[in-house]
This record gives sequence, C-alpha cells and structure tokens, in this order.
Amino acid sequence: MIHMRLQGKVGIVTGSGSGIGRGIALAMAKEGAHIAIVDINEEKSNETLKEINQYTEGMLFIRDISKPENIDGIISDVVAKFGKLDILVNNAHASRQALFSETTMELFDLSFNTGFYPTFNFMKAAYPELKKSKGKVINFASGAGIKGQPTQASYAAAKEAIRGISRVAANEWGPEGINVNIIAPIALTEGVKQWSQSAPELYEEMVNNIPLRRLGDPEQDIGRTAVFLASEDSDYMTGQTIMVDGGSIKLY
Repeated sequence: MIHMRLQGKVGIVTGSGSGIGRGIALAMAKEGAHIAIVDINEEKSNETLKEINQYTEGMLFIRDISKPENIDGIISDVVAKFGKLDILVNNAHASRQALFSETTMELFDLSFNTGFYPTFNFMKAAYPELKKSKGKVINFASGAGIKGQPTQASYAAAKEAIRGISRVAANEWGPEGINVNIIAPIALTEGVKQWSQSAPELYEEMVNNIPLRRLGDPEQDIGRTAVFLASEDSDYMTGQTIMVDGGSIKLY
C-alpha cells in the first residue's frame, strides 16, 4: 500500500543502480520522493531511473565514489534541480571475503574506500542542506559486523565503523533536527540469487537459520523500512540500528 509519505521530499541513494539501493530508490519514488541515483554502473542505473520516472522525477550521477573528488558537486546539483535535500541514503559498498589470516590491506582499502569513506564524505557534504531541511540520514550496517562473520574482516570493520560515526552524528546533529539511523539488512539481491543457484544447499541452510524463513525483498522489505526512516513517522528515532533480517539478530 502506498501512502505518499515522502511527497515532495528529495533524496540521494548511493549504489541505487541495482540491489538494495534500487529497492530503496523505487520504494521512496513510489511514496512521492524525487530521487538522485548515484552508482558506477551506467546501464543498470539508467534502467532504475526509467522506473523512478514512472512515479516521480529522478536524476542520475554515474560516479566512482571511492574517489572523494567524484562526490564533489552532487549535493549542489541536486539542490539546484530540486531546491533542497531531505534524505541521504548511504548504501553503496564493495568488499571481498577472505580468512582473517589472509586479509590484506588492499581488501581493507576496498571496503573502506567504497563503503566507509563515501558514507563519511556524503554526510559531511550534505550536512548544511540537511540542517536546513531537518533531514534524515540512513546508513547501512551488517550482521557480518555485529556477529563477527568469518571471512568478513574488512567488510565487518567498515560496517561497524559506519555504525560508530552514525551514532556520533546522531548525538551531534540531533539538536539541529537531523535524524541518523542505520539499517542492517538481509536481502535477496541479484548476487545472492546467483549464489543460491551455485550453492543451493548452503543457501537453504542460510534461509533455515532465519526465523521468518526467507530473505528480505530489496523494495518491499528493505525499501519500505527506509521509507519509514525517511518519513516523519520516525521523527523520534535517531542513532538506532534497525535489523531488517527476518529475526536473525536481536539487539538490546
């Protein structure tokens, strides 16, 4: 059910050409938000933009945001087009798995340069506009960091670092009316679908370890949680990690 809870809002979603980011971008567009897609994959991003434009007006930035200079100008261009910025979703992240003893500085660089540093840089760049709009920041963590998933040292470290700066920003920016929250998802993305076909037994084992016995849908489950966090319904929440993982991890 669509309620248009984000009517007239303006958001940026990184990594929104596909996967969870695409799901969030579409969920927000269907609720009335103008969405700026930021992604490195031009073909997939254009497909997402076409879908967004069926519901509202979007814009597109094809950028490699692991390079800080490629973030320059995105905020100002969005504000020039739509007049403001209300929502920042830092979803983009890339990493590779390795045993702890085989994890290299190059793997840490990949994870931090594509996930942690872009999150930090976008938050700093967006802060003046979010202060004006009393906006919402949605960052992404992972059960891999919260549980300490084997083979995920570089990814877990970057995700927990994102949680750390999110809590700091929530405390510093709260008095200015900016909410900063975190989603830790499990989702059936294109990559997971490919993996499920190559390793069906491992996939079935993973699903059976989720209390709700399924993976989340990028739009209906993860995206609609992001809509809630971007809307006025979450105005009294900040600094929180929201587990959208079918009950896999219970925080207290």
